Amino acid sequence: MSFLKKLFNRVTGKPEEQEAPPPAPAEQEQPQAPEPEPQPELPPPAPEPEPEPELPAPPPAPEPEPEIEIPAPEPESEPQPAPAPAPVAPPPAPVQAEPQRRGWFSRLSEGLSKSSRSITGSITSIFTKKKLDKATLQDLEDVLLQADLGLPMAERIVKAVSTGRYDKEIDPEEVKRILASEVAAVLKPVEVPFDFGAQKPFIILVVGVNGAGKTTTIGKLGAIARREGHKVMFAACDTFRAAAIEQLNVWGGRIGAKVLSQPTGADAAGLAFDAIREAKEDGTDILFIDTAGRLQNKQYLMDELDKIVRVIKKQDETAPHAVLLVLDATTGQNAMAQADIFTKVAGVTGLIMTKLDGTARGGILVAIAERFKLPVHAIGVGESIDDLQPFDADGFARAIAGLEEK
Repeated sequence: MSFLKKLFNRVTGKPEEQEAPPPAPAEQEQPQAPEPEPQPELPPPAPEPEPEPELPAPPPAPEPEPEIEIPAPEPESEPQPAPAPAPVAPPPAPVQAEPQRRGWFSRLSEGLSKSSRSITGSITSIFTKKKLDKATLQDLEDVLLQADLGLPMAERIVKAVSTGRYDKEIDPEEVKRILASEVAAVLKPVEVPFDFGAQKPFIILVVGVNGAGKTTTIGKLGAIARREGHKVMFAACDTFRAAAIEQLNVWGGRIGAKVLSQPTGADAAGLAFDAIREAKEDGTDILFIDTAGRLQNKQYLMDELDKIVRVIKKQDETAPHAVLLVLDATTGQNAMAQADIFTKVAGVTGLIMTKLDGTARGGILVAIAERFKLPVHAIGVGESIDDLQPFDADGFARAIAGLEEK
């Protein structure tokens, strides 16, 4: 099973059953028993001399009756714990089986809701009680382009919708199904689980612009690796920003990973060299190397990234073993330019797209996949560790088309 696919089988929480309430009533009834015991001993001698004339005598007589009722709850408390353990064992088994898959698709649909509403809402308004003609097809193409699906993808979907249906009415739901089918066809070839190789340490270089979520993604991947029993090290080679260094140190302390860092302004390539050497010496399994958010239009910054890659190869000719490009979905078409330049400079081997929950243009992932054919390992649809999910082409396609899970 791949590194990220194991995330599907992880249970985010276990239901805890509290059996504290049953003993509580028993403790509350015990203090009531000693209070009535002294009272019935005093009133009985009083009613013996004056049984009939005095009417107040009967009230103390019913008081001893509670003494007989008090022990009754004690046997009742015995059957209560007996049924309690019976339901305790069965619930966890079914809860951990199916709901986990439904929960994942639910989070994915929620994360892509902005993109989905933008596309499906327009599709419904375009095709409800209207015949398929040139105008409706043009409207559909405009909607797909606004979602950043890209011109080739938009043209392919329009062609699939129009084939054999021209001048006829078409159900909006059918258009959504065609959309999902075409998107899945493009994404399925790039749906590649992220696996660690046999190299030790396995060196992962993480690149991308500032704000894309590189450092957070490193922390989440490192947390998953630690849960799988790997020894992890972080190298804070984004030496241009003190905040990035501090953030990576926080993640390292949280998950128990060693962090190598230098003061702001230090030589990033030199730090990467030292990190690889130390990782080899202390038996580290996985080394994540963070890098500065280099803007693709800043040539000197890209030259610095190129230098880091060359220095890494001096320590290990086969390294870096993986170069992950983290893209921010909210940047839209700018993400295309980032994928282009980072692939040329650093030799990107796979993509992780973040912040899909913050944009109505989630279709940019489809456009990038179609153009660059780069493996897509994971997507982020939220802030928590569980919101970094292994990429599922069919699930993504159905979610963005507003369809239910298969």
